[in-house]
Amino acid sequence: MSSALQESSLSPHYQCVRCGNCCRWPGDVHVTEKEVETIAAYLQMPVNEFIQTSTRLNANRTGLSIIDKPNGECLFLQGVNVCRIQAVKPVQCAGFPNVWNFPGWREKCEAVEVTPDQA
Repeated sequence: MSSALQESSLSPHYQCVRCGNCCRWPGDVHVTEKEVETIAAYLQMPVNEFIQTSTRLNANRTGLSIIDKPNGECLFLQGVNVCRIQAVKPVQCAGFPNVWNFPGWREKCEAVEVTPDQA
């Protein structure tokens, strides 16, 4: 997930329907030091263990990303569309597709466009 596109005030707003398709797109899911601590605590594991078993150096070698499963899915995607860390998911995940997205995201994502009074 590399092509960051910032939301403008003229851009439509989309409401996530938790289809899980963005979780199946291979690439970096960046996590900050605070997010690592929060997710590790949520999973009831030591931070060092979480880092060793659930993260990797991101593509541009500037920080950590959640590792992908062999098929490219996020490590924390279970079943059809359940996120094991939904309550504490990274800001990057929470921002999709309104804060950032990737080329071709609209063909994959089932988010519903909403007007400002619906949001």
